[in-house]
Amino acid sequence: MKFVKIGDKTINMEKLHNTIDKMIEMRKNGFSQQNTAEKFKVDRSFISRLENIGEVRKGGNIAVVGFPIKNKDEIEKSIKEWGVDFILLLSQKERLGIAEKMSGVELFNTVVDLIAKIQSYDTVIFIGSDKRTQLIEAIFDRDIICINIGHSPLTEDVYVKPEIITEVLNKLRR
Repeated sequence: MKFVKIGDKTINMEKLHNTIDKMIEMRKNGFSQQNTAEKFKVDRSFISRLENIGEVRKGGNIAVVGFPIKNKDEIEKSIKEWGVDFILLLSQKERLGIAEKMSGVELFNTVVDLIAKIQSYDTVIFIGSDKRTQLIEAIFDRDIICINIGHSPLTEDVYVKPEIITEVLNKLRR
């Protein structure tokens, strides 16, 4: 362990670095600055300043989430070319498979974790049914761009025109 003396205080540098790593990990995993600050008993502004010290890129980061998508591989390839930060596209079979493999509690926790992760993005593009787009707009407190691909409930995969996604991304990157 490395200790540093500052005035009449002795600082454990290993503990300091580990704590900062944990704070950054929480933020990376979608926790708010306030949640992170409360966990470590510091002011929210400390978390903000810590992030500002290490910031190397300004600008909005983007997440794209969509289901049930027939041509998800084609859409994903197109989205990756734009440098989108987070992509989650599912076919109907994949979407149902997730639910079938988990208990109710596991599924709930997975959904909550996903919501927390998506909350960390500046802009979210959501591709889904009319009811799902309304729900997403109600849940998230950031820029949401919804692309409605049909009336709920969607029970089959829907073909999504790649040009629609490209047009949205083009407008965001200007």
